[in-house]
Amino acid sequence: MTRLGYQIPNFTYPGVGPAELFDAVAAQAREADASGFDTVLVMDHFYQLPMLGDPDQFMLECYSLLAALARETSTVRLSALVTGNTYRNPAVLAKTVTTLDIVSNGRAQLGIGAGWYEREHDSFGIEFGTFTDRFEKLEEALQIVIPMLRGERPTVAGDRYAVTEAINEPPAVSRIPVMIGGGGEKKTLRMAAQYADESNIICQPNEVSRKLEALDEHCQQLGRDRSEMTVSWQRTACIAPTTEQAQAELFDYLQRRGLDVASMSEEDRAPWLANFVWGDPDTIGEKFEGFLALGVDGFTVNMPANGHIEGRVELLGETLSPLVA
Repeated sequence: MTRLGYQIPNFTYPGVGPAELFDAVAAQAREADASGFDTVLVMDHFYQLPMLGDPDQFMLECYSLLAALARETSTVRLSALVTGNTYRNPAVLAKTVTTLDIVSNGRAQLGIGAGWYEREHDSFGIEFGTFTDRFEKLEEALQIVIPMLRGERPTVAGDRYAVTEAINEPPAVSRIPVMIGGGGEKKTLRMAAQYADESNIICQPNEVSRKLEALDEHCQQLGRDRSEMTVSWQRTACIAPTTEQAQAELFDYLQRRGLDVASMSEEDRAPWLANFVWGDPDTIGEKFEGFLALGVDGFTVNMPANGHIEGRVELLGETLSPLVA
């Protein structure tokens, strides 16, 4: 499972149009493949997320992109971080992920979550429902998708989904790991403990211990050995050969988003910079080594500021892979 994953969360790069876009994305995946990352993950969204840009910025469809990246890479697993369950029929999703496993020669991973971005649902005419609706859908979907990935033919007559002896042939090349993403302590982490090989959490550093304790409690209640699971933690980085370069590239990215942090006071810019782990390789390595001490098993890391710059993903992989080896 994921010890060091590289997530690609944005597809809007300076001077890169639609015709050049896949090459820019594939270059990042190839650098990750060659530098110690074990997984490459992409967003499963239709609009760019508010924390990363405007909704009309470029966003590629997840599974078409992963299938293409299968031919650009050779060792990394390929996954969504994470599939929005509300966007797809679960039996069709099982077929999609299995096909990805076949075209990648056994490197598919299912990352899945309940879905949360209401604007996408409304714009695309996809039912959003209540918080409870989405989590009930996710649990029913897992009872269909996972058996299909394991070679079974499930029959489920649920409140949200119904399938009858759903066939998934040809089978996957290898056992497809399942990651559940999200940090909800009552529902998401309970489902991770019950169904998943990996829990991917997104939270602040001071919340990690509480998330891990909640996951441990769910495992104990379900009679599951917590050591059977991997916990990865989502982080955002900006690395460059020097701290000065990293700062300049981070400031340039924020400037493209309309934030002139270079002109702000240190106090005003601090909240924006706090969203990134940034600096030279020594600084980045020290910070991530400290993160491991919080008890997580590994990381999924994205680089929205400068991942498109040649060599930056490779530098991050070479810096972090020794920490999680």
